Amino acid sequence: MKVAIFGQYYENDTRPIIKDIFIFFNRNDVDLVIEESFLNILREQKLIERDYQTFKSGAEVDKSFDILISIGGDGTILRAVTYIGNSGIPILGVNAGRLGFLAKVQKEDIESFLQIVLERKYTISERSLLRLETKPENSEIEVNFALNEITVSRKDTTSMITIETSLNGEYLNSYWADGLIIATPTGSTGYSMSCGGPILTPDVKGFVVTPIAPHNLNARPLVIPDTTEIKLKVSGREEQYLVSLDSRILSLNNNSELYISKNPFSINMVEIPQETFLKTLRKKLLWGEDKRN
Repeated sequence: MKVAIFGQYYENDTRPIIKDIFIFFNRNDVDLVIEESFLNILREQKLIERDYQTFKSGAEVDKSFDILISIGGDGTILRAVTYIGNSGIPILGVNAGRLGFLAKVQKEDIESFLQIVLERKYTISERSLLRLETKPENSEIEVNFALNEITVSRKDTTSMITIETSLNGEYLNSYWADGLIIATPTGSTGYSMSCGGPILTPDVKGFVVTPIAPHNLNARPLVIPDTTEIKLKVSGREEQYLVSLDSRILSLNNNSELYISKNPFSINMVEIPQETFLKTLRKKLLWGEDKRN
């Protein structure tokens, strides 16, 4: 088995997790290839001593890999997705963060879950991506897809922006708000949910349009088919506004046009039988904690 390792280092949280993962894979003679920057940190922290192969770009993570292990939180997985691209390599997240809707493997269960990976007793959950195109084209966008959401928001002002929105060429609304979130089913439990958006299960063929602090209270989140092409045009008092693709942020000029649609390829997430999406919802959102249930 050939495994790619990508992660973030937090001294109090990830040190024991990293040790357990490397001990397990080395004991089972797994071929490990580690993201270069992460490997340098591990060497600085004296967590590993032997040499490993490395990768530093998505072009080096090809179909010869069986799986990518992401060590950190959900944000780490969002960064790992940029290495995976359209290779189809499945991702498993080991949670060293807090909430962890995507990074499902908890540090208490690492060895038992890695054994499931080694024996290939997992299933795959296919996750849709959003694609962004701009008019005029923007050379700063190196990776134009997002797993969780694409968001437009105000930049250097406390004033709201106006987001003119059309679906499949038909005008929908001009949102006067702090911003607008276009979320995938995967991203529906992230920023969109914190702004009042609905939760979608990963297999729903749809996207969520969620305004951020809209001036008009009747501007509600909207679920649309994932075949929809979304066009956004932003205007405001400042010359620029922010666009984020998951954790990657750039500035665009007012009145530039954004075209958001379903990406041609998807991402494969590893599903462990003991950690299903519904179980994760119950656990993370404390459903059923009310004693009357």
